[in-house]
Amino acid sequence: MSTPPPPKRRWSWHSQAFRGLIYQILAVVGLALALAYLMSNTFANMRARGIQSGFDFFLQPAGFGIGESLFEFDSSQNYLVAYLVGLSNTLRVAIVGLVLATVLGTLIAIGRLSNNSLVKALCSSYVEVTRNIPLLLQLFMWYYAMTELLPSIESPLKPLAGVFFSKNGLQYPLPVWQPGHWGTLIGLCVGVVAWKLWSRKIQHQFETTGVLKPSFLPGLGLFLVCGLIGWLVGGAPSEFDIPEVTEISVVGGGSVTPEYLTLLLGLSVYTSGYIAEVVRAGIQSVSFGQHEAAVALGLKRSQELRLIQLPQAMRVIIPPLTSQYLNLIKNSSLAVAVGYPDLVSISSTALNQTGRAIECIALVMLIYLSLSLLTSALMNIYNRRVRIKDR
Repeated sequence: MSTPPPPKRRWSWHSQAFRGLIYQILAVVGLALALAYLMSNTFANMRARGIQSGFDFFLQPAGFGIGESLFEFDSSQNYLVAYLVGLSNTLRVAIVGLVLATVLGTLIAIGRLSNNSLVKALCSSYVEVTRNIPLLLQLFMWYYAMTELLPSIESPLKPLAGVFFSKNGLQYPLPVWQPGHWGTLIGLCVGVVAWKLWSRKIQHQFETTGVLKPSFLPGLGLFLVCGLIGWLVGGAPSEFDIPEVTEISVVGGGSVTPEYLTLLLGLSVYTSGYIAEVVRAGIQSVSFGQHEAAVALGLKRSQELRLIQLPQAMRVIIPPLTSQYLNLIKNSSLAVAVGYPDLVSISSTALNQTGRAIECIALVMLIYLSLSLLTSALMNIYNRRVRIKDR
């Protein structure tokens, strides 16, 4: 039986599709003209008042220092480099915060579903407290704890050998980079691949035979062994820059400031309360029959969550989880309240020095929009991979 020919487009005003296309084109053109008029009128008024405009200031010396950055920056470098430092500081706190909030929120969600009354009550209280206190107040609370309740630098806390925690922040040993470390990195990458292959093999055996073998500990062992082999092949570099306490400060090693810790803990704790509810709702959306089937197979509670409930719950979890990720990234702009030099803080300094308000604000808006769209795109790709495919 031959298939019917595809319907032909009718480029006529009587065609609803044609009229819809024309209306959309007119709407886009009208919006573009309105924006062009607003921008032209704005720049004309600025010129009439002697206000400079344009992005040429990016190549001028910034004239201010940045207290915390991943790479060296001094006041003689231009504003463009200063913005890059601010962006790196924002990404540094946002990426680590996403990981911490996800792990903590998942654990709290599992605790809320526990049969232990004490664990369930504590996790429920955590969710209610973190979600109902404004984030800015939580940041102030964490900042007070970091700068007032911790001991001074003369007598810091020492949770581990070579690690110091005080009002000056957290100082820790840092490996001194040597060419041999490339072998360690390559070994760890091979370990990740080996761990993934082992997990797939165990999953395939479980689906075909119903026999479940341990996957986490053997996979972790493969990861560590591959890293160790790479470290040995690279010459076993073992030099560390260990911090030392002096009369006025701690020198050497790596460090993070109280401002960074304040923002990281505040964002992670606040967002984890919302993520906990998202994960809990996703797990409870799985039918109770799946739990009964897991019990009939003799699976432990941890195996049931990891192999049955969480994979099916991901289709419910991912969309609202994406919204919480976007909220965390945008809430990082509150760093200015605790003195952390993020993108917004550096942009505010540049605005005060140059007077280019429109340019500075527009650039910050564009960067946050790009970060949000990139996060949404990555989460949508992951959502398509884990969704349940209908046959």
